[in-house]
Amino acid sequence: MPAISESAMTGDRLAAGKRREVVARLAKYFFSYKWRVLTAFFLMLGSNAFALIGPWLSGLAVDAIALEGGVDFAAVSRCCALMAVFYVVSSAFSYVLSVLMIRLSQNIVRSMRQDVFDKILRLPVSLMDGMQAGDLINRISYDIDTVNASLSNDILQAATSVVTVAGAFVGMALASPVMLCVLLVTVPVAVVITVVRSRTVRPLFRKRSAKLAELNGFSEEMLSGLKTIKAYGEEPTVIEKFCAKNTDAVDAYYASDYYGSLIGPAVNFVNNLGMALISTAGAFLYLYGFVSPGGISSFLLYSRRFSGPINEYANIMGEIQSALAAAERVFRLLDSPEEAADAENAAELTDVRGAVAFEHVRFSYDGETEVIRDLSFSVSPGQTAAIVGPTGAGKTTLVNLMMRFYDPQEGRILLDGAPVGSYTRSSLRAAFTMVLQDTWLFEGTVFENIAYGKEGATRAEVERAAREAHVADFVGMLPAGYDTPVTDGGVNLSKGQRQLITIARAMLSPAKPLILDEATSNVDTRTELLIRDAMARLMRGRTCFVIAHRLTTVRNADLILVVKDGDVIERGTHGELLARGGFYKEIYAAQFE
Repeated sequence: MPAISESAMTGDRLAAGKRREVVARLAKYFFSYKWRVLTAFFLMLGSNAFALIGPWLSGLAVDAIALEGGVDFAAVSRCCALMAVFYVVSSAFSYVLSVLMIRLSQNIVRSMRQDVFDKILRLPVSLMDGMQAGDLINRISYDIDTVNASLSNDILQAATSVVTVAGAFVGMALASPVMLCVLLVTVPVAVVITVVRSRTVRPLFRKRSAKLAELNGFSEEMLSGLKTIKAYGEEPTVIEKFCAKNTDAVDAYYASDYYGSLIGPAVNFVNNLGMALISTAGAFLYLYGFVSPGGISSFLLYSRRFSGPINEYANIMGEIQSALAAAERVFRLLDSPEEAADAENAAELTDVRGAVAFEHVRFSYDGETEVIRDLSFSVSPGQTAAIVGPTGAGKTTLVNLMMRFYDPQEGRILLDGAPVGSYTRSSLRAAFTMVLQDTWLFEGTVFENIAYGKEGATRAEVERAAREAHVADFVGMLPAGYDTPVTDGGVNLSKGQRQLITIARAMLSPAKPLILDEATSNVDTRTELLIRDAMARLMRGRTCFVIAHRLTTVRNADLILVVKDGDVIERGTHGELLARGGFYKEIYAAQFE
């Protein structure tokens, strides 16, 4: 049997203060559909009211049978007929209520899932870099599905239980106050068991969600690198790690389900003990004439109605705790800090010329280790600036800073003479065209993926860009040409073909500043030679930043910036840098000599 860790109990104490906040935020989603909620409330009242009349009619029927002068068949028939009518109406109300709650829960979950997805798109890149994709997917899918199951079933049952318990309590009080006092001896015991066990179970469900997120994140990471794993023969190691994480997830599930399942049987035992006590008390009360047979019958039926919801609530308590833990994870994501808002006087960037300047820029990702140290340089409109240097020198960081994925701790970055912070982020990022080393293709056709670079692109424009990027060379061999579907990020295309499609997409973009971050890293030497002239025509008149390890792609650059340890240690043209005999020449010699 798994033990409950001290850390889990501590986590429960810390989360106890947030429980009301989680419930209140879920209530806000409910009240956005207030008319449906109100309708559901009246349907619930009606269904329970008609159902609670049944035990009273049953008692009248039993008394009509137990009359000393004989059975009053008319009264018995009348009571039975009314019971049938009321139970049918109660069932009809309950059915409509269930359908309404399912529809309501789906609308709430749709709103919640949309809020989460919108929030993810507003999160800063710095936060996204520290999160696993599997964890985010887990919150969008599993956590919200868990909340959905609770909204459509558990919340309805819990609300119905409150009404049923209140109505049954009144019915028992009218049937026999003495027997009610006997029953109430066992009720506090059931309540205490439910509350105490709930406090134990809550952190376990939170831990279960966290372990499942870890498992999903690990699975997503390993599946994306499956070829590399096979190439290095690391299958046994990966299987061992997956087994450990899978075991942790199973143990977390077992612990939460085990301790959650103990609540129901314990409450059932207390309820059955209560039934035994009131049955005994009812027999003595009948012998002494304090209660009629019909009163005992009504009381027993009401007591079942009274204890049943308490038992149901105990059984669903684990699911409710799971839903609250899942909702807490979702709301924690929704509360994550977003990108800083644009300045109040931020302007829309239009008519971009492409002059870029860095002035004494300092930057660190973690606030401790500087990646960029006092960096200054400028690029004139229409120039091609190549950024070269060893891995980790800060080349890609320059792109992140220009696009305002990150902001420098010191210094300024200027675009067309104004700080990039003086423009709105959306217009600043729209002013750049990017081709990254990691290709990104969405589910659609080849045509749609290329046309993504320009809104409303025509077929002729797409085909022209494809020819210039030499995409047309292989599109003709695809089953449906430009209408060939691209699936699962482009698994039906080679890596080089995917890279060429992203280059064609960039050629179609009207944005003047162009960023090529290792854009030809996945293109073979022959293809690289074929597209060089086309890229040169594309880059003419644009301000271009080319980040490359292959120095063949930067020979014709107007300015080459050699970055090392966060500083520009050399700058000049290809010929000037070779003649200088510095670090650039060492890199060049390492590649070609």
